[in-house]
Amino acid sequence: MGRRRTGRKLAMQVLYQVDVQGGNLDFILDHYIELGQFHSETKDWASDLVNAAWEHVEGSDTKIKEYAIDWDFSRINPVDKALLRLAFYELMVAKVHPSIVIDEVLELAKKYSTDDSPKFLNGILGKYVEKECSQDSLKK
Repeated sequence: MGRRRTGRKLAMQVLYQVDVQGGNLDFILDHYIELGQFHSETKDWASDLVNAAWEHVEGSDTKIKEYAIDWDFSRINPVDKALLRLAFYELMVAKVHPSIVIDEVLELAKKYSTDDSPKFLNGILGKYVEKECSQDSLKK
C-alpha cells in the first residue's frame, strides 16, 4: 500500500475513533502512530491530513448533510463518515483532484466498511463533484 493511501487509512482510523469515542484527537493520533510501523513521511502526512480534516470538520459535515439525501447524519456508518470527512476536506480545501479522492475513498471503503458503502460514498461524492467542481478543475 502506498504511503498516501496508508496515510489516508491512518487518518480515517483516527477520525473514526474520535467520532465513536469522543476522545482527544491528539491522544488518539499519537496512539495510532505509536502502534504502527510507518515511514516518517507517512506519519507526518497522516498527522497533517487528520489535523486539517478535523479543523474543517464543520464544513465537511455540512456538505455530508447536504449531499446525503434522505440520510439522517447520525445514522451514517462512522467509517463512512470518517471517509467523507477526509474526502470533503481534500476536495474543498486541499483541492486534490476529484478522481484521486473518490478512488482512494472507495478503495478504503471496500476494505474497511460495509458492502454497500462504496456505492453510498460514490453517490454522495459524485453529486458533489458534478454540482460544485468546475470543469477546469476536473481537467487538471
